[in-house]
Amino acid sequence: MAWVGDVQVATAETSGPRRVLVVGGTGLIGGHAALRLREAGHAVTIASRRRPEGGLLATLPFVPVDYIGKKAERDFFAPFDTLVFAAGNDYRHVPKAADGTANWHEANALAIPAFFKDAKEAGISTAILIGSWYPQAAPTLIDQDPYVASRLHADEGVRALSDDGFRVVVLNAPYVVGHVDGLDVKQNSLYSRWAMGRLTRFPRFTVKGGINVISTDTLSDAVIGAIERGEAGKAYLIGDENLTFQDYFGLYFKAAGDERPLEVLDEYHPFISDAVVCRAPDSTIYLDTDPAEVALLGYRRNDVERTIRLIVDNYIRSQAPEAD
Repeated sequence: MAWVGDVQVATAETSGPRRVLVVGGTGLIGGHAALRLREAGHAVTIASRRRPEGGLLATLPFVPVDYIGKKAERDFFAPFDTLVFAAGNDYRHVPKAADGTANWHEANALAIPAFFKDAKEAGISTAILIGSWYPQAAPTLIDQDPYVASRLHADEGVRALSDDGFRVVVLNAPYVVGHVDGLDVKQNSLYSRWAMGRLTRFPRFTVKGGINVISTDTLSDAVIGAIERGEAGKAYLIGDENLTFQDYFGLYFKAAGDERPLEVLDEYHPFISDAVVCRAPDSTIYLDTDPAEVALLGYRRNDVERTIRLIVDNYIRSQAPEAD
């Protein structure tokens, strides 16, 4: 047993440094988790279809993998005892003219549990899936949205594999904001340029509604906590701040030196609607986290504003001052 805050929790059976494979480790979520795991003393390898081009992620060992429709060979998992899976398809990954329902069913509902099954059969002892919050936070969407349904099937499929020799923990995360040195996160530069007034063709307003937001540091805290203390077969709904879109995007403007409230209009926004607006009827999904689960996983709270300041400051340092 161990103490996390004021809560006594059970620790994982395996202690000490782990040999961790992070699938999706070249992206924002997986890459940040991989770097934090390395900082914590674990031996970390990242896996994706393409090798990182530079930055801190290029300093990590890399193995190529395409988990969709391709069975991983047993030897692929042999060097590792722990899997962190931070991949999966959403609206950004569906090819043009493709059937989104079929794409999500194959990539999420079928391929993710199949990959975890391969990992189990190869001897991986602990596996963490970073999933989506929608099935737990807004279950009415399951029957309305095939993407949300595919995420639920992935969640349930991997947890069904959990047993005494294969501890599976799912972290269902909301909207994630963060920064990794050397990684080009398009939304970070887009929102920073918008807040700085460098995208004059995009109006200075936001849409109605709101969403729960966490930072990559909060999520990486939860990943480490799940590896060390997560309950086998458990799906944790994690989150940080419930923010209106006015308040959330206003943090970018505040970080850029503009503290005037954004106007809220009942109109289509050129990139907000496509990027982050959830599919709830009133465009709002919030969540209340379980304090005991927050303590168990040991993740930080109230980290969104600090992270957005970091994003905007990094953009200001890295970009030329001329207008677009």
